[in-house]
Formats: sequence, structure tokens, C-alpha cells
Amino acid sequence: MTIKLHCFGESGNAYKAALALQLSGLDWEPVKVDFFGGETRTPEYRASVNAMGEAPVMIDGDLRLTQSGVIQDYVSEKSGKFGGKDNAERREILRWVLWDNHKLSSMAGVTRFLMNFLPADKRPAEVIAFNQGRLKGAYAVLNDHLEGRDWIVGEGVTNADLSCCGYLYYPEAFGFDRKDWPNIDAWLTRLSNEPGWKAPYDLMPGSPADRA
Repeated sequence: MTIKLHCFGESGNAYKAALALQLSGLDWEPVKVDFFGGETRTPEYRASVNAMGEAPVMIDGDLRLTQSGVIQDYVSEKSGKFGGKDNAERREILRWVLWDNHKLSSMAGVTRFLMNFLPADKRPAEVIAFNQGRLKGAYAVLNDHLEGRDWIVGEGVTNADLSCCGYLYYPEAFGFDRKDWPNIDAWLTRLSNEPGWKAPYDLMPGSPADRA
């Protein structure tokens, strides 16, 4: 049975789940969520897809999962990939997934939205500057950790990589320039060379060009 992932191209959190599915080799297909048209805020979406009013949502037969980290964990369980070779690696992967959700993706997602998806006259400059300061600290942590390493945990791609990369492949400006962070840059290049890898707007339906 084909796994369905409710997602949209602009969402870095959806990209984490989509990329895990894509690289796992599992049979899956995207289902477009019209986030910018207000779909996730409708009573119908909350009643039938996700009561939290968010994407991504993965449906595999009778199983429905939300939150990208949970979906990634399920992909690992089903495919045997990305979950680490032992309990020590599994815990270290979880540590980085939780760190990313709190320190990196949360700041990157909000900052990118404020800088690109709000009208120019409604973009809060002080909030953006504050967020970018937080992001620089997160980039430094990740860049330092990747010194002398190919991957965040262990010797191959894990959910730590698939989580932390979520927003870093997007073309829109939010205060991240790969050339400023050489270890992150090299890591992103390695990941994008993995068989089956696709950029967010090539992997999931929906992009800013649709609304231009």
C-alpha cells in the first residue's frame, strides 16, 4: 500500500518527512495541502486530517502520524534506515532531532516566513533580527559539530541529518548563506548527492511560483 504524505513544498518540516520517505525507498506519494489557501485552518482539515491544524501528516493504511520527527521514526522502523546502529546512536539521533526542532528549524521556519511570505510593510524588522541572531548561534553549533565528520551521527545518513537539513536547502533568504558555514555546506552537498535526493520544490507539490 502506498504511503500518503499530506504536505506542501514551502514547508521545511514537511520536507523532513518527505525526504526520509524518498531516501528510504518506501512507496509513497505526496498529497498537496493548500496551506496558503487556509486549508489547515478549516474545521474539515482539523476533523479529518490533523486536529493540530498542521502538516505534514502521514497516512499508511489505518495508521495516521503527525509531526515530522515521529514520521521519520516510523520510516526508520519500516525501512530499517536512518535510525542508528545501536541504542547509543538512536539516543544521539533523538538529541539532534529535538535540538533541531527547538533551536534550528523553529527559528528558520518563522524567520523565512516573516521575510518572504508576509507583505513587505508587515515584516517585523526587530523580530527578524532577533531570530537571525538565534539562528547564527545554531549554525555555529552545527558547523562546529560537523568539523571532521561526514554526518551528524555515525557513519551514514540518519534522521539527525534529515531533520537538521529541513530548511537549509530553501532558496529564500532568511539569514543563512552556505559559504559562511563551510562544514554545513560540505554536509549539505554530501546529502544532496545521495541517490534519490530532491530539493523541496521538486519533491513536494506547491511553491511560491504558484502564487506569483
